[in-house]
Amino acid sequence: MGFIKGFLKFLPVFVLAGLMISGQDAMIAAPLAFVCAVVVAMIVEKKKWQECLDAAMGSVKNILVALFILMLAYTMANCFMGYGVGAAIVNIALKLGVTAKTVAAIGLVCTGVLSVATGTSWGTFAACAPIFLWLSHIVGGDPYLTVCAIAGGSCFGDNIGLISDTTIVSSGIQGVQVVDRIRHQGVWSVSCLILAAIAFFVAGGLMGLSGESVEGFDIYANLSEDAIAYIQENKAVALDLLTQVDQGVALYMAIPLVLVIVLAIMGFNTFACIGSGIVSSYILGRFAGTAGTVQEFLDDFMYSGIEEAGSWVIPMMMWVAAFGGVMQLMDSFQPLAKLIAKISFRVRHLLGWNAVLCLLGNAALSDEMAQIVTIGPVIKQVTDDNVYCANEKARYKLSLRNATFGDAMGVFGSQLIPWHVYLGFYVGIAAAVYPVVAITQLDIIKFNFMAMIAVASLLILTFTGLDRIVPLFAMPREPEVQLKKNMKTEEASA
Repeated sequence: MGFIKGFLKFLPVFVLAGLMISGQDAMIAAPLAFVCAVVVAMIVEKKKWQECLDAAMGSVKNILVALFILMLAYTMANCFMGYGVGAAIVNIALKLGVTAKTVAAIGLVCTGVLSVATGTSWGTFAACAPIFLWLSHIVGGDPYLTVCAIAGGSCFGDNIGLISDTTIVSSGIQGVQVVDRIRHQGVWSVSCLILAAIAFFVAGGLMGLSGESVEGFDIYANLSEDAIAYIQENKAVALDLLTQVDQGVALYMAIPLVLVIVLAIMGFNTFACIGSGIVSSYILGRFAGTAGTVQEFLDDFMYSGIEEAGSWVIPMMMWVAAFGGVMQLMDSFQPLAKLIAKISFRVRHLLGWNAVLCLLGNAALSDEMAQIVTIGPVIKQVTDDNVYCANEKARYKLSLRNATFGDAMGVFGSQLIPWHVYLGFYVGIAAAVYPVVAITQLDIIKFNFMAMIAVASLLILTFTGLDRIVPLFAMPREPEVQLKKNMKTEEASA
């Protein structure tokens, strides 16, 4: 009887997952899963409608700050794309000199920085695939090595970007500030990027690729009308960036991104960091000739950014939060929490299994955002139910790590799952802009050193406790945090 009751309480998760897997949009799946959760709570747990509603509203209230951040984040992303911040970053990378041996490594770093600036991995890939795949072709590089580099680099900003929706949503679910999250995992994330760049450079050398550079490159000369139409339909903002790269833009337009990153590292409030990016990009854009009047800024960037965020991301997050509130009301995740607690001997083991759960959820759902909103509440409850923390600071650090798990195993894990929607999009873009060779999902996996290093290192560092050697990344250790079952054993033996 207990098994049946536990299964029924977990049924809304299966409903949400099933709808997402079947291709339903999250805006449809989340409300239906919420309704299912309420029905189960009222029938199985005898909860009243008002109790369910109060639990749902309380959960939504916890993410209100994240919703406001999302609206400003979309605005800043529009500014960075429209005023030339992204184009300046690409042009700086191209000026470093591109050879067959270095094109993949430079493409990785460029897309990594650009994804932080724009907050979109798909937009970054769509913008950079035409540039670096054809550059690789011209200088004699390996297209498979290059496409893996820009795929992995495009995900970098999704995991640590101040304006990335996955970063904001995963942080909001765990109840942590985005700026704190960036500081927590910053050294680890950048280290992964550096190690991946080295790996791509070494791979280029082992392949015997040339070290001769190329000068002058016409982007649109290598793009067919079909390719342009494909990008226009799937990621229109990428064409704006391509035009700015092609025509040139003042390199000082990269300053807003630097300013945002510096302020985040210094510990400024998230709103202050994003606000500085919006204001500085507009002011510098006026000098560079890329920004128009204040009214145009309000209409084309501020309004459209808030509208875009509100069109689906914010409503979806509210429904998911409401769903999570009802699920927590009836302790739906308790059986799963018990299983993870049973196979864990230390707090770091339990957190490590949380990471594995996120990776498996991503493989099952084939969508990084669906994994974040579905598994996020699960790993939060697993931690809350089974870990004793001596103080709130220790508990907050565990929440920071859980937020990192949801995001990293979502965006980087997607690069290692052949059937994931991420790879489907990347293959479509690559085929449209570079039809010289056939690029498949497996081709984007085999040299994706960025994803491999990020996923493997996060699991190893967490399970072994070696995360203590990475600055700011260490989790609290015993006895500051302890598994509650271990504490009970000690008390019994005493």
